[in-house]
Amino acid sequence: MALSHGRLRAAFLTACLAACLAAMGPGAPGAALARGGATEVDVELVIAVDISYSMDEEEQRLQRRGYVEALRSAEFQEAVRAGVHGKVAILYLEWAGASDQRVVVDWTLIDGPERAHALADKLAEAPTRRARRTSISGALEASLAAFERNGFNGLRRVIDVSGDGPNNEGRLVTSARDAVLAEGVVINGLPLVLNRPNYGWGDIQDLDVYYQDCVIGGQGAFVLPIRDRAQFVEATRTKLVMEVALGPVPAPAPAVGFAQARVPRVSCAIGERMWNDRWGN
Repeated sequence: MALSHGRLRAAFLTACLAACLAAMGPGAPGAALARGGATEVDVELVIAVDISYSMDEEEQRLQRRGYVEALRSAEFQEAVRAGVHGKVAILYLEWAGASDQRVVVDWTLIDGPERAHALADKLAEAPTRRARRTSISGALEASLAAFERNGFNGLRRVIDVSGDGPNNEGRLVTSARDAVLAEGVVINGLPLVLNRPNYGWGDIQDLDVYYQDCVIGGQGAFVLPIRDRAQFVEATRTKLVMEVALGPVPAPAPAVGFAQARVPRVSCAIGERMWNDRWGN
């Protein structure tokens, strides 16, 4: 008897997860992450979202809608169900400058469609805001701190960071990234490489390359760039499924870029340099 599309996808995700965990082995970084938590989950995921003024209000609405619809999607829920524990824990955080990180929705256990929809509803109802500066390093530091004593024991810990510009305040992004990786946490990126009519002084054309070489890292880390506003929902859904599935889920365009050990192709301090060139501080 032929399997339904949903069952086929669930079986595929289960196989991906099993292969990934087998490849990690007992001595891999991800295997040492389960500590101090009470509830076993497959992934502890911090969604860290840029709300700096370089993003206009429409982009912010689309960004929020992308995560809301991703959480409600059948693909995401199938990926959760296909895990070892069938559970994930998610925290949604918004960030801008070095001292501006706020939790919009605190740690929430997702173990089925009801809780996924409840989280999506809470996120949809939360007000949006905008703030000054862009500190990816501050977002990484706040995200790392959020894992401590959160009540969960994950097979993996992941930070999903999205933004539309390079770091220009706070600690150097590579320093913050390395501190996160030293704790065994994976960083994935969702850079917004949008073709804006008002291309600004703080924008860089190769933001996806910057994210790939300067921001993300850890086992299986990847970048999924958004190049058009119409891609927000699809790209966000694909990214969440990839993170929850812990395996190589096929991704449609835009193409996925994976972290590689190489000399950065762009300056990882380009944001700070651009800010200093313009403002002199």
